[in-house]
Amino acid sequence: MNARFIALVFAAAFAAACGGPGSAGPGASGAADSLNRGLTAHTAGRLDEAVTAYFETLSKDPKNKFAFYNLGQIAQSQNRLPAAEAYYRLALEQDAGMASALFNLAIVRTSVGAPQDAIALYRQVIAVDPNYAPAHFNLGLLLRAAGDTAGAQQELATAQRLDPKLVPPTPSATPQRQVSPTPTGR
Repeated sequence: MNARFIALVFAAAFAAACGGPGSAGPGASGAADSLNRGLTAHTAGRLDEAVTAYFETLSKDPKNKFAFYNLGQIAQSQNRLPAAEAYYRLALEQDAGMASALFNLAIVRTSVGAPQDAIALYRQVIAVDPNYAPAHFNLGLLLRAAGDTAGAQQELATAQRLDPKLVPPTPSATPQRQVSPTPTGR
């Protein structure tokens, strides 16, 4: 990950934490500080430290969607799928249109053998952000697996139009994954 991208992620997270939904009220400034400490630790791979900072964020701002989301992302990266799902759902309780949480929750639901849930979640992502190419791509793969060839072709074509690097997949193509520890506007 390049330094410019990391700086942009931190700036976006800080701006959202300071003035975005789920961060207003008493303790918001302290919550922003602990969230930023968590982001720094998270991107450096110090996950235990990040988890501690995210919980500190939640102790100061119990509705901080970014702390819930980031806890979900850590749990998902550790293959603790029930915990990841719970954290993403908590983030979505704060912001039902949080595309990054919807997207990662769809990946979790696919991983636990609930492709129909994942299909519905990818459709929610696309309703929130019609230009979210990886959601179109993953939806196309799931529709193809479900036997909806026409729907799959449409979604895969949309994904490639939005992001030319997403080429029509072979039968063994794997879904696109979100790896950022913070929402990046999606």
